[in-house]
Amino acid sequence: MNLPPLHRAAALGLLAALGLGGVAGCSSADSAPRTAEVRKSAPDVSPAPSGTASATSTSTSTSTSTSTSTDIGWVQLMTPMNQQAVKLLTLAAERAAEPRVRAFAVRLRTGHEAELNRLRPLLTRMGLPLTDVHAGHDMPGMVTEQDLEAAHAAEGPALDRLVLARIRDHLRQSAEVSRSEITAGGRADARELARALVTAREGFLAELERLPGAVRALG
Repeated sequence: MNLPPLHRAAALGLLAALGLGGVAGCSSADSAPRTAEVRKSAPDVSPAPSGTASATSTSTSTSTSTSTSTDIGWVQLMTPMNQQAVKLLTLAAERAAEPRVRAFAVRLRTGHEAELNRLRPLLTRMGLPLTDVHAGHDMPGMVTEQDLEAAHAAEGPALDRLVLARIRDHLRQSAEVSRSEITAGGRADARELARALVTAREGFLAELERLPGAVRALG
């Protein structure tokens, strides 16, 4: 990912705040393999829509002033991560060969949708757009469009193995980033949601690794 100097500096700052190390960056879906990096795509808060009352603008400005770069980077990453995972989980709930994998996908999808019902309002309270600022980027733990295409083409146990591998990566990465939000975030509401998310991830990871086919899929 080629960033202008100011944007790259913001990305490096977010990376340090999240404690993931390495070189800041993300790639397009058809470029280099995934790495353990996180980038902050939008260092500035989007302005309020035209026509918004001045009182509302003042409220939004006050709200976003309490948000750190870690808060912004975390919520802007977690939202699309959940959205993409829900797409794969929906497919698994319908087509996985193993009934226990299908049931697991249904429960995890329900949990992710509930999290999205908290993440999206948090974006709004922070004055951030609901758009996916990471669209087209191959982020660690993100279910990509290529993953979804491969899942649509797979059948039987092959589909189950693909789902288990991608979802484990998603759960691990989202938990890691959320732990960093807990320790380095500035907003109490964001940290509270991050704690709930980590607890849920830990439970689902333990369950996933006991599912039929997990040993072969996960190594």
